[in-house]
Amino acid sequence: MAEAVAGATPEWATKEPCLMGIDEAGRGPVLGPMVYGCMYCARSYNNTLATLKFADSKTLKEEQREELFESLKVNSSIGWEVDVICPKDLSAKMLKKSKVNLNEISHNSAMGLVRKVLDMGVLLAEVYIDTVGDPEKYRIKLTEKFPGIKFVVAKKADSLYPVVSGASIVAKVTRDRALRNWAFDETALNMHMKTGSGYPGDPDTKQWLEDHKHPVFGFPTLVRFSWGTCTPFFKNAVEVTWESDEVDEDASNNGSAKRQVKLSSLGFTGFKRKTEEIESSGKGRCKFFQARKLELVRKFQ
Repeated sequence: MAEAVAGATPEWATKEPCLMGIDEAGRGPVLGPMVYGCMYCARSYNNTLATLKFADSKTLKEEQREELFESLKVNSSIGWEVDVICPKDLSAKMLKKSKVNLNEISHNSAMGLVRKVLDMGVLLAEVYIDTVGDPEKYRIKLTEKFPGIKFVVAKKADSLYPVVSGASIVAKVTRDRALRNWAFDETALNMHMKTGSGYPGDPDTKQWLEDHKHPVFGFPTLVRFSWGTCTPFFKNAVEVTWESDEVDEDASNNGSAKRQVKLSSLGFTGFKRKTEEIESSGKGRCKFFQARKLELVRKFQ
């Protein structure tokens, strides 16, 4: 992602009141990262910004988006930043014990960009943002977090405000390039990038998931394994069970009993975890060891 790294803080941004737009790309796909992008400029540059033909990235062809992105990168009157949230992080947050839903992940990413730009020394006065959830509730949340900034939260903001349109292009091009240049951590044979659009309903995307599933290890890290789209691919998957390291708070024996966690779907395909209490000795020994009369040995004769 080296090509998606913005430059140093422009001098004008630390001397003039600025406005910023924020938008995302890749919220819905089952493949690849979700990217939040922002673009900012001096308030005095806003009228000029409206003449640069930025538009909602979804209405533009890929070649147009690329050209506009390259033009804003070399425009000394514009600044930009991105937050790339990888598929593994998305799923891990959505499946962990204290779940973080996609709306909250989105809000946190947007607020992270505001904080990042402020920390860079930008005199941020106004922020325009495409809504996630109820616009007014989102605006209040942002205002409480950053009371010195005026926030405008609206549906379809990327088609209403040029500064959000620019942010939309930053986010979309960054995500597209991430997918095109994706380097797999996995080393399995016959892996390919004929992914289609990446959206759950795309037949090419479904075929890609079918081609790349594994009965034990699941999907490559390109996949958001918490998406319900992944569920049908593991009806016949290998069942994995292990003893949890966590203490069951509701268990008897003064809360010292452990639980055995049963992952009927590999633990990362969107199924809910099933748990069952198991007996353990005072030392917390799993009955697997008890039944086989296994003991912990620290010294050998």
